[in-house]
Amino acid sequence: MTTTATRPSRIGAAALHVGPHTVWPPVVLAPMAGITNVAFRRLCREYGGGLFVSEMITTRALVERDPETMKLVEFGPDESPRSLQLYGVDPVVVREAVTMLVAEDRADHIDLNFGCPVPKVTRRGGGAALPWKRDLLRDILTAAVRAAGASPVTMKMRMGIDEDHLTYLEAGRIAEDSGVAAVALHGRTAAQAYSGRADWSAIARLKEQLTSVPVLGNGDVWEAADAVRMMRETGADGVVVGRGCLGRPWLFRSLDRIFAGEPDEPHPSLGEVAAVMRRHATLMCDWLGEDKGAREFRKHVSWYLKGFAVGGETRSRLGLIASLAELDDLLATLDLGQPFPETELGAPRGRLGSPRRVVLPEGWLDDRSSGVPDAAAELSVSGG
Repeated sequence: MTTTATRPSRIGAAALHVGPHTVWPPVVLAPMAGITNVAFRRLCREYGGGLFVSEMITTRALVERDPETMKLVEFGPDESPRSLQLYGVDPVVVREAVTMLVAEDRADHIDLNFGCPVPKVTRRGGGAALPWKRDLLRDILTAAVRAAGASPVTMKMRMGIDEDHLTYLEAGRIAEDSGVAAVALHGRTAAQAYSGRADWSAIARLKEQLTSVPVLGNGDVWEAADAVRMMRETGADGVVVGRGCLGRPWLFRSLDRIFAGEPDEPHPSLGEVAAVMRRHATLMCDWLGEDKGAREFRKHVSWYLKGFAVGGETRSRLGLIASLAELDDLLATLDLGQPFPETELGAPRGRLGSPRRVVLPEGWLDDRSSGVPDAAAELSVSGG
Protein backbone atom coordinates (compact mmCIF):
# COMPACT_ATOMS: atom_id res chain seq x y z
CA MET A 1 0.00 0.00 0.00
CA THR A 2 1.56 3.28 -1.08
CA THR A 3 0.59 6.49 0.63
CA THR A 4 1.54 10.06 -0.08
CA ALA A 5 2.01 11.02 3.55
CA THR A 6 2.95 9.47 6.83
CA ARG A 7 0.03 8.81 9.14
CA PRO A 8 0.52 10.00 12.71
CA SER A 9 1.65 7.23 14.99
CA ARG A 10 1.25 7.29 18.74
CA ILE A 11 4.11 4.84 19.19
CA GLY A 12 6.66 7.01 17.41
CA ALA A 13 7.08 4.90 14.27
CA ALA A 14 7.58 6.59 10.92
CA ALA A 15 6.56 5.42 7.48
CA LEU A 16 8.91 3.10 5.66
CA HIS A 17 10.48 4.46 2.48
CA VAL A 18 11.51 1.97 -0.19
CA GLY A 19 12.81 4.07 -3.02
CA PRO A 20 9.89 6.24 -4.18
CA HIS A 21 7.34 4.14 -2.30
CA THR A 22 6.06 5.24 1.08
CA VAL A 23 4.72 2.33 3.09
CA TRP A 24 2.42 2.64 6.10
CA PRO A 25 2.44 0.94 8.48
CA PRO A 26 6.15 -0.02 8.18
CA VAL A 27 5.27 -3.67 7.62
CA VAL A 28 6.27 -6.08 4.86
CA LEU A 29 4.64 -9.42 4.06
CA ALA A 30 7.53 -11.85 3.73
CA PRO A 31 7.84 -13.77 0.47
CA MET A 32 6.81 -17.35 1.24
CA ALA A 33 7.00 -20.11 -1.34
CA GLY A 34 3.59 -21.46 -2.24
CA ILE A 35 1.88 -18.93 0.03
CA THR A 36 2.21 -15.28 -0.98
CA ASN A 37 0.51 -15.57 -4.33
CA VAL A 38 -1.89 -12.97 -5.74
CA ALA A 39 -4.85 -14.46 -3.82
CA PHE A 40 -3.19 -14.45 -0.39
CA ARG A 41 -1.72 -10.99 -0.94
CA ARG A 42 -5.16 -9.64 -1.73
CA LEU A 43 -6.63 -11.28 1.36
CA CYS A 44 -3.97 -9.70 3.58
CA ARG A 45 -4.40 -6.30 1.95
CA GLU A 46 -8.10 -6.41 2.73
CA TYR A 47 -7.16 -6.24 6.41
CA GLY A 48 -4.40 -3.65 6.48
CA GLY A 49 -1.59 -1.77 4.82
CA GLY A 50 2.04 -2.51 4.14
CA LEU A 51 4.22 -3.86 1.36
CA PHE A 52 3.07 -7.26 0.10
CA VAL A 53 5.75 -9.30 -1.68
CA SER A 54 5.24 -12.14 -4.14
CA GLU A 55 6.54 -15.62 -3.57
CA MET A 56 10.03 -16.37 -4.86
CA ILE A 57 10.48 -16.14 -8.64
CA THR A 58 13.48 -17.86 -10.17
CA THR A 59 15.38 -15.64 -12.58
CA ARG A 60 16.18 -18.32 -15.13
CA ALA A 61 12.60 -19.59 -15.19
CA LEU A 62 11.42 -16.01 -15.67
CA VAL A 63 13.82 -15.29 -18.50
CA GLU A 64 12.81 -18.55 -20.17
CA ARG A 65 9.14 -17.61 -19.67
CA ASP A 66 8.24 -20.84 -17.93
CA PRO A 67 4.40 -20.91 -17.96
CA GLU A 68 4.09 -21.65 -14.24
CA THR A 69 6.47 -18.82 -13.43
CA MET A 70 4.61 -16.36 -15.66
CA LYS A 71 1.44 -17.22 -13.74
CA LEU A 72 3.19 -16.48 -10.45
CA VAL A 73 4.28 -12.99 -11.54
CA GLU A 74 0.67 -11.89 -11.94
CA PHE A 75 -0.53 -9.00 -9.79
CA GLY A 76 -4.02 -7.77 -9.04
CA PRO A 77 -5.14 -4.59 -10.82
CA ASP A 78 -5.22 -2.70 -7.52
CA GLU A 79 -1.83 -3.89 -6.17
CA SER A 80 0.50 -0.96 -5.68
CA PRO A 81 3.40 -1.14 -5.49
CA ARG A 82 3.77 -4.46 -7.26
CA SER A 83 6.48 -6.12 -5.21
CA LEU A 84 8.26 -9.18 -6.59
CA GLN A 85 10.99 -11.36 -5.12
CA LEU A 86 13.67 -12.84 -7.35
CA TYR A 87 16.05 -15.72 -6.67
CA GLY A 88 19.17 -15.97 -8.79
CA VAL A 89 22.84 -16.91 -8.60
CA ASP A 90 24.15 -15.69 -11.95
CA PRO A 91 24.63 -11.91 -12.33
CA VAL A 92 23.97 -12.11 -16.08
CA VAL A 93 20.68 -13.97 -15.67
CA VAL A 94 19.62 -11.71 -12.79
CA ARG A 95 20.28 -8.67 -14.98
CA GLU A 96 18.24 -10.19 -17.82
CA ALA A 97 15.36 -10.97 -15.47
CA VAL A 98 15.27 -7.47 -13.98
CA THR A 99 15.58 -5.90 -17.42
CA MET A 100 12.60 -7.97 -18.55
CA LEU A 101 10.49 -6.96 -15.55
CA VAL A 102 11.21 -3.28 -16.09
CA ALA A 103 10.81 -3.31 -19.88
CA GLU A 104 7.46 -5.10 -19.65
CA ASP A 105 6.27 -3.07 -16.65
CA ARG A 106 5.68 -6.14 -14.50
CA ALA A 107 6.88 -4.86 -11.11
CA ASP A 108 7.47 -1.64 -9.16
CA HIS A 109 9.85 -3.10 -6.56
CA ILE A 110 12.25 -6.03 -6.75
CA ASP A 111 13.50 -7.97 -3.74
CA LEU A 112 16.45 -10.37 -4.00
CA ASN A 113 16.51 -13.59 -1.99
CA PHE A 114 19.74 -14.41 -0.18
CA GLY A 115 18.15 -16.13 2.79
CA CYS A 116 16.69 -19.43 1.62
CA PRO A 117 17.99 -22.26 3.90
CA VAL A 118 16.53 -25.16 1.90
CA PRO A 119 19.15 -27.90 1.31
CA LYS A 120 18.45 -28.19 -2.44
CA VAL A 121 19.41 -24.52 -2.70
CA THR A 122 22.38 -24.27 -0.31
CA ARG A 123 24.04 -27.49 -1.51
CA ARG A 124 24.58 -25.72 -4.83
CA GLY A 125 25.71 -22.41 -3.35
CA GLY A 126 22.46 -20.49 -3.57
CA GLY A 127 20.22 -18.80 -1.01
CA ALA A 128 21.75 -18.26 2.42
CA ALA A 129 25.03 -19.81 1.23
CA LEU A 130 25.67 -17.23 -1.47
CA PRO A 131 26.68 -14.17 0.64
CA TRP A 132 29.77 -16.13 1.71
CA LYS A 133 31.10 -15.29 -1.78
CA ARG A 134 31.50 -11.54 -1.45
CA ASP A 135 32.36 -10.75 -5.06
CA LEU A 136 29.50 -12.80 -6.43
CA LEU A 137 27.05 -11.11 -4.06
CA ARG A 138 28.30 -7.68 -5.13
CA ASP A 139 28.06 -8.57 -8.82
CA ILE A 140 24.46 -9.78 -8.48
CA LEU A 141 23.34 -6.76 -6.50
CA THR A 142 25.06 -4.30 -8.82
CA ALA A 143 23.62 -5.97 -11.91
CA ALA A 144 20.10 -5.85 -10.46
CA VAL A 145 20.30 -2.23 -9.31
CA ARG A 146 21.62 -1.03 -12.66
CA ALA A 147 19.02 -2.95 -14.63
CA ALA A 148 16.17 -1.78 -12.39
CA GLY A 149 16.74 1.91 -13.09
CA ALA A 150 14.21 3.91 -11.06
CA SER A 151 12.62 0.80 -9.56
CA PRO A 152 14.01 0.08 -6.07
CA VAL A 153 15.89 -3.14 -5.38
CA THR A 154 16.04 -4.60 -1.88
CA MET A 155 17.60 -7.73 -0.41
CA LYS A 156 16.54 -10.25 2.22
CA MET A 157 19.15 -12.38 3.98
CA ARG A 158 19.95 -14.46 7.04
CA MET A 159 22.71 -13.96 9.56
CA GLY A 160 24.90 -16.43 7.73
CA ILE A 161 25.51 -20.11 7.14
CA ASP A 162 25.97 -20.94 10.83
CA GLU A 163 27.34 -19.27 13.95
CA ASP A 164 30.91 -19.86 12.76
CA HIS A 165 30.25 -18.40 9.32
CA LEU A 166 28.25 -15.21 9.76
CA THR A 167 27.93 -12.94 6.73
CA TYR A 168 25.20 -10.42 7.47
CA LEU A 169 27.27 -7.38 8.45
CA GLU A 170 29.57 -7.55 5.46
CA ALA A 171 26.70 -8.46 3.14
CA GLY A 172 24.75 -5.47 4.44
CA ARG A 173 27.64 -3.12 3.69
CA ILE A 174 28.02 -4.59 0.20
CA ALA A 175 24.29 -4.10 -0.40
CA GLU A 176 24.41 -0.51 0.79
CA ASP A 177 27.41 0.24 -1.44
CA SER A 178 25.63 -1.43 -4.38
CA GLY A 179 22.71 0.96 -4.20
CA VAL A 180 19.93 -1.16 -2.74
CA ALA A 181 16.93 0.64 -1.28
CA ALA A 182 16.58 -1.47 1.89
CA VAL A 183 18.01 -4.54 3.60
CA ALA A 184 15.95 -7.12 5.52
CA LEU A 185 17.54 -9.50 8.00
CA HIS A 186 16.04 -12.70 9.34
CA GLY A 187 17.68 -13.15 12.72
CA ARG A 188 18.56 -16.81 12.18
CA THR A 189 21.32 -18.66 10.39
CA ALA A 190 20.71 -21.19 7.66
CA ALA A 191 21.72 -23.90 10.14
CA GLN A 192 18.87 -22.86 12.45
CA ALA A 193 16.32 -23.06 9.62
CA TYR A 194 13.14 -22.06 11.53
CA SER A 195 14.09 -23.50 14.90
CA GLY A 196 14.89 -21.73 18.15
CA ARG A 197 14.47 -18.00 18.59
CA ALA A 198 15.42 -15.24 16.20
CA ASP A 199 18.37 -13.12 17.32
CA TRP A 200 17.01 -9.60 17.29
CA SER A 201 20.34 -8.24 18.55
CA ALA A 202 21.79 -9.03 15.11
CA ILE A 203 19.15 -6.77 13.57
CA ALA A 204 20.23 -4.01 15.96
CA ARG A 205 23.88 -4.47 15.01
CA LEU A 206 23.04 -4.29 11.32
CA LYS A 207 21.01 -1.13 11.88
CA GLU A 208 23.99 0.47 13.62
CA GLN A 209 26.19 -0.51 10.68
CA LEU A 210 24.02 0.75 7.80
CA THR A 211 23.40 4.48 7.87
CA SER A 212 21.95 5.30 4.45
CA VAL A 213 19.34 2.58 3.83
CA PRO A 214 16.40 1.26 5.89
CA VAL A 215 16.96 -1.95 7.82
CA LEU A 216 14.01 -4.32 8.29
CA GLY A 217 13.79 -7.01 10.95
CA ASN A 218 12.37 -10.47 10.39
CA GLY A 219 11.82 -13.39 12.75
CA ASP A 220 9.33 -14.24 15.51
CA VAL A 221 6.78 -11.52 14.83
CA TRP A 222 3.78 -13.56 15.97
CA GLU A 223 1.58 -10.70 17.19
CA ALA A 224 1.30 -7.01 16.41
CA ALA A 225 2.93 -6.19 19.75
CA ASP A 226 6.00 -8.17 18.66
CA ALA A 227 6.44 -5.84 15.68
CA VAL A 228 6.43 -2.77 17.89
CA ARG A 229 8.79 -4.39 20.38
CA MET A 230 11.21 -5.43 17.63
CA MET A 231 11.41 -1.90 16.29
CA ARG A 232 11.92 -0.43 19.74
CA GLU A 233 14.59 -2.95 20.72
CA THR A 234 16.52 -2.93 17.45
CA GLY A 235 15.94 0.50 15.94
CA ALA A 236 14.75 -1.22 12.76
CA ASP A 237 12.88 0.91 10.24
CA GLY A 238 10.24 -1.75 9.68
CA VAL A 239 9.31 -5.37 10.22
CA VAL A 240 8.89 -8.35 7.91
CA VAL A 241 6.02 -10.66 8.84
CA GLY A 242 6.17 -14.26 7.68
CA ARG A 243 4.81 -17.30 9.50
CA GLY A 244 2.86 -15.17 11.99
CA CYS A 245 0.16 -14.48 9.40
CA LEU A 246 -0.32 -18.08 8.27
CA GLY A 247 -3.99 -18.82 8.87
CA ARG A 248 -4.28 -15.31 10.34
CA PRO A 249 -4.38 -12.69 7.56
CA TRP A 250 -6.22 -10.40 10.02
CA LEU A 251 -2.83 -9.88 11.69
CA PHE A 252 -2.43 -6.99 9.25
CA ARG A 253 -5.51 -5.35 10.77
CA SER A 254 -3.90 -5.67 14.19
CA LEU A 255 -0.68 -4.16 12.83
CA ASP A 256 -2.59 -1.26 11.30
CA ARG A 257 -4.27 -0.53 14.59
CA ILE A 258 -1.25 -0.85 16.86
CA PHE A 259 0.88 1.44 14.70
CA ALA A 260 -1.96 3.97 14.78
CA GLY A 261 -2.07 3.67 18.57
CA GLU A 262 -5.55 2.17 18.51
CA PRO A 263 -6.84 -0.86 20.46
CA ASP A 264 -7.14 -4.08 18.51
CA GLU A 265 -10.46 -5.66 17.64
CA PRO A 266 -11.48 -8.90 19.37
CA HIS A 267 -9.92 -12.09 18.08
CA PRO A 268 -12.23 -13.92 15.65
CA SER A 269 -14.50 -16.77 16.63
CA LEU A 270 -14.40 -20.01 14.67
CA GLY A 271 -17.38 -18.78 12.69
CA GLU A 272 -15.48 -15.67 11.65
CA VAL A 273 -12.41 -17.75 10.84
CA ALA A 274 -14.58 -20.03 8.69
CA ALA A 275 -15.74 -16.97 6.73
CA VAL A 276 -12.11 -15.97 6.15
CA MET A 277 -11.33 -19.50 4.98
CA ARG A 278 -14.20 -19.31 2.49
CA ARG A 279 -12.96 -15.93 1.25
CA HIS A 280 -9.42 -17.23 0.85
CA ALA A 281 -10.58 -20.33 -1.02
CA THR A 282 -12.76 -18.22 -3.29
CA LEU A 283 -9.83 -15.97 -4.20
CA MET A 284 -7.71 -19.03 -4.94
CA CYS A 285 -10.40 -20.50 -7.18
CA ASP A 286 -10.91 -17.20 -8.98
CA TRP A 287 -7.18 -17.16 -9.75
CA LEU A 288 -6.51 -20.81 -10.60
CA GLY A 289 -9.90 -22.28 -11.39
CA GLU A 290 -11.97 -24.20 -8.85
CA ASP A 291 -10.24 -27.57 -9.04
CA LYS A 292 -6.66 -26.34 -8.72
CA GLY A 293 -7.61 -23.44 -6.46
CA ALA A 294 -9.33 -25.76 -3.96
CA ARG A 295 -6.37 -28.12 -3.95
CA GLU A 296 -3.93 -25.27 -3.40
CA PHE A 297 -6.05 -23.96 -0.52
CA ARG A 298 -5.77 -27.28 1.36
CA LYS A 299 -2.37 -26.41 2.84
CA HIS A 300 -3.91 -23.46 4.71
CA VAL A 301 -6.57 -25.46 6.54
CA SER A 302 -4.42 -26.61 9.46
CA TRP A 303 -3.14 -23.08 10.05
CA TYR A 304 -6.64 -21.60 10.17
CA LEU A 305 -7.92 -24.28 12.54
CA LYS A 306 -4.85 -24.38 14.80
CA GLY A 307 -5.98 -24.60 18.43
CA PHE A 308 -9.70 -24.95 17.70
CA ALA A 309 -11.62 -28.03 18.82
CA VAL A 310 -12.18 -29.65 15.44
CA GLY A 311 -12.23 -33.43 15.11
CA GLY A 312 -9.50 -35.28 13.28
CA GLU A 313 -11.85 -36.69 10.65
CA THR A 314 -13.22 -33.25 9.80
CA ARG A 315 -9.72 -31.81 9.62
CA SER A 316 -8.69 -34.60 7.28
CA ARG A 317 -11.68 -34.08 5.02
CA LEU A 318 -11.08 -30.31 4.92
CA GLY A 319 -7.52 -31.08 3.87
CA LEU A 320 -8.85 -32.99 0.87
CA ILE A 321 -11.48 -30.61 -0.49
CA ALA A 322 -11.92 -30.44 -4.24
CA SER A 323 -14.59 -27.73 -4.53
CA LEU A 324 -16.07 -24.71 -2.78
CA ALA A 325 -19.31 -26.61 -2.22
CA GLU A 326 -17.42 -29.33 -0.37
CA LEU A 327 -15.71 -26.67 1.73
CA ASP A 328 -19.08 -25.09 2.55
CA ASP A 329 -20.57 -28.40 3.63
CA LEU A 330 -17.68 -29.16 5.98
CA LEU A 331 -17.47 -25.67 7.48
CA ALA A 332 -21.19 -25.88 8.29
CA THR A 333 -20.50 -28.86 10.57
CA LEU A 334 -18.12 -26.93 12.83
CA ASP A 335 -18.98 -25.49 16.23
CA LEU A 336 -18.81 -21.96 14.87
CA GLY A 337 -19.37 -20.28 18.22
CA GLN A 338 -15.97 -21.32 19.58
CA PRO A 339 -13.85 -18.36 20.71
CA PHE A 340 -10.36 -17.92 19.36
CA PRO A 341 -7.96 -20.18 21.32
CA GLU A 342 -5.93 -17.95 23.63
CA THR A 343 -3.17 -20.57 23.74
CA GLU A 344 -2.31 -19.76 20.13
CA LEU A 345 -1.60 -16.09 20.79
CA GLY A 346 2.12 -15.46 20.56
CA ALA A 347 2.80 -19.08 19.63
CA PRO A 348 5.00 -20.08 16.67
CA ARG A 349 3.21 -21.05 13.48
CA GLY A 350 4.21 -22.82 10.29
CA ARG A 351 7.51 -24.62 9.88
CA LEU A 352 9.64 -25.21 12.97
CA GLY A 353 12.10 -28.06 12.51
CA SER A 354 15.43 -28.37 14.30
CA PRO A 355 18.98 -27.12 13.76
CA ARG A 356 20.89 -28.94 11.05
CA ARG A 357 24.18 -29.01 9.26
CA VAL A 358 24.05 -26.86 6.15
CA VAL A 359 24.91 -28.79 3.01
CA LEU A 360 27.27 -26.77 0.80
CA PRO A 361 29.24 -27.33 -2.41
CA GLU A 362 32.58 -29.00 -1.83
CA GLY A 363 35.20 -26.45 -0.83
CA TRP A 364 32.64 -23.63 -0.58
CA LEU A 365 34.02 -22.31 2.70
CA ASP A 366 37.68 -22.35 1.61
CA ASP A 367 37.58 -18.95 -0.10
CA ARG A 368 35.39 -15.90 0.48
CA SER A 369 35.97 -14.40 -2.96
CA SER A 370 36.39 -16.93 -5.74
CA GLY A 371 33.94 -19.57 -6.83
CA VAL A 372 30.48 -19.59 -8.32
CA PRO A 373 27.45 -21.76 -7.57
CA ASP A 374 26.67 -24.88 -9.53
CA ALA A 375 24.66 -24.02 -12.65
CA ALA A 376 21.89 -26.24 -11.27
CA ALA A 377 21.48 -23.73 -8.43
CA GLU A 378 19.48 -21.69 -10.93
CA LEU A 379 16.25 -23.47 -10.08
CA SER A 380 14.06 -24.22 -13.07
CA VAL A 381 10.78 -23.77 -11.19
CA SER A 382 9.66 -20.73 -9.24
CA GLY A 383 7.87 -20.69 -5.90
CA GLY A 384 10.55 -22.58 -3.98
